[in-house]
Amino acid sequence: MKIGIIGTGAIGGTIAKKMVTAGHSVKVANSDNGDKLKTRARELGAQPSSLEDVVNNVDVIILSLPTVAIPTLAKNLFSSVPDNVIVVDTSNYYPFRDAQIEDLQNGKAESVWVSEQLDRPVIKAFNNLLAETLLNRGKEAGSENRIAMAIAGNDEDAKKIIAGLVNDAGFDAVDSGSLEDSWRHQPGTPAYCTELDKEELKVSFDKADKDKAPAIRDKVVAELGSRTTYPSHQEIVEYNRNLFTDNHAN
Repeated sequence: MKIGIIGTGAIGGTIAKKMVTAGHSVKVANSDNGDKLKTRARELGAQPSSLEDVVNNVDVIILSLPTVAIPTLAKNLFSSVPDNVIVVDTSNYYPFRDAQIEDLQNGKAESVWVSEQLDRPVIKAFNNLLAETLLNRGKEAGSENRIAMAIAGNDEDAKKIIAGLVNDAGFDAVDSGSLEDSWRHQPGTPAYCTELDKEELKVSFDKADKDKAPAIRDKVVAELGSRTTYPSHQEIVEYNRNLFTDNHAN
């Protein structure tokens, strides 16, 4: 499959590396079109590309940008992209980084807002796991205690295709519903950065509280950010899990 990825940071770069390893053809673009991009692409095994070219002649486009950067993309970036090309949004909204986006502050699902900015449908995926989880904790299909990833969107066929990429990355895919339902795996919910298996993840969707999620998200940022030493990956996962004592299916 031909995949274009915009953003080569912790998440975008990890997805690129995973997709290359799985045998897909991957182009990457970021804000730098020079030597830094070439070096980064070489590290990932991907092809460096301009923003204009990364969306051309591909089957899937993955956006791995901070939410605040979405509106800065050229308005005509997707104008020549066929309707059957799937666009995946991996972003998560954090007000301390992304500023106050009124629609999101008022409760609009983040990826619904992204879809509106791009003026085309998107699938929400690759957003509810930490970069370290994506990089090092994938397992072969059928493995015991395989970690699951949430997928939301309004196109069932597109979700099945992205579920295949999630499997290629080493994770079970769990459909969380429509794009409007994608709030169930935004920051501040039991599905977010808690490394659940597929049955646990399904339970977590029902346990999510849309009204409480923003306050929980901000509490996590404040408490982890105030520590004198940055917590380890496992400490972050355990901290998030402990916010929701009834996360598990059993």
